[in-house]
Amino acid sequence: MTWTAPSIQRRDFPTAAGEREMLQGWLDFHRDTLLTKCTGEQLAEAAGPPSTLTLLGLVRHLTDVERSWFRRRFLGEQIPDVHITEENPDADFDDADPAAAQADLAAFRAETEACDKAVADRGLDETFTSPRGARLNLRWVYVHLIEEYARHNGHADLLRERIDGVTGD
Repeated sequence: MTWTAPSIQRRDFPTAAGEREMLQGWLDFHRDTLLTKCTGEQLAEAAGPPSTLTLLGLVRHLTDVERSWFRRRFLGEQIPDVHITEENPDADFDDADPAAAQADLAAFRAETEACDKAVADRGLDETFTSPRGARLNLRWVYVHLIEEYARHNGHADLLRERIDGVTGD
């Protein structure tokens, strides 16, 4: 039996807010947009050969992206990626398994909550050094993740339309 991802109530994007609330609000909006695109079945259906791009792969990828930027890079936590490994850096996409869809979406939600909690009291101007040696701040991480989600939500739009014809924002 195929698991069906439940629909969610997407939070509205912020309109007039302070900087931190604006950044968090847009990130939450894009997180919810991805989950909205994942409502239903066939989360592991690929875009088309040879691509391994799937809705479930996007969820798995963004779980690792959130963990990597907020917790591993900004906070310096010594924790492994959730899905990717040194042996298989594309496991987030390549190993997406429909039988694990419910667990993968739960891991995504748990990671976004952990990331939010981990940086809630940190200043946007706090800095860290990226693996490439650039000095970045928490504000940059928020902007980068909003950009990352916006790009991948475009992919999710195309995947959802291919799966069942559903379109929308």
